[in-house]
Amino acid sequence: MKILQKLVCFCIHASFIFLVLPILVSSSQEHAKSTGGQTSKNDNPRKLSHKLMFEITLHGFLLWASMGLLMPIGILTIRMSNRAECGRRLKILFYIHAISQTLSVLLATAGAVISFKNFNNSFNNNHQRIGVTLYGLIWLQALIGFSRPYRGSKARSIWFFVHWILGTGVSLLGILSIYTGLQAYHEKTSRKISLWTTMFTAEICFITFFYLFQDKWIYIQKQGVILSNELIRPTAINEVICASEKKKEFATESC
Repeated sequence: MKILQKLVCFCIHASFIFLVLPILVSSSQEHAKSTGGQTSKNDNPRKLSHKLMFEITLHGFLLWASMGLLMPIGILTIRMSNRAECGRRLKILFYIHAISQTLSVLLATAGAVISFKNFNNSFNNNHQRIGVTLYGLIWLQALIGFSRPYRGSKARSIWFFVHWILGTGVSLLGILSIYTGLQAYHEKTSRKISLWTTMFTAEICFITFFYLFQDKWIYIQKQGVILSNELIRPTAINEVICASEKKKEFATESC
């Protein structure tokens, strides 16, 4: 479990680098911004005011921190709690899950407020449509999480299935929202997003690998150990060889 904790810390630091590095690279390539007023949908990207650029960047950062960082942390921690035997450790992992998911909802809500207040919400592109759907599902998931039935109750199984399937859908929709948001950012500002897209893709691949790896970590460790209550069974090849040898011996005895 210590290795898993180190991997979680590495995931957090790597995710932070995935965000900061593209900002540093893109900021070095920025041109001078115009100080014009509020822009319309068809304005030239160079006419974007400094204030609007800051709001666009802040909106993207909040959504990334929510769906690209805190949401995966919450999913990984609750996944790790399935194998926690110590009651104290189980509580710690659960609280990390609850806190990270709560912060994720709050940051996504802040990003939504910035979007509705400052952007042209005509809902004529995929990013805006996905965003509205995502905001609604995030709050629905939060309400379902707070209404968790006690373990052992009849409604617990149904609640768990709904919470799991909705959480999976929110995570996938959040990833799609970030990708479409990067594309919308490129169309709005004419700035390159290839580095941002590559880094975010690498982050998603790492999180997916860690999700699958930690699920099999204990099983991998047990492969090199013979448990006291586990019998050593021959392989399929040995079974075939033994069966063929028995047939030969039987044929020889018959003769």
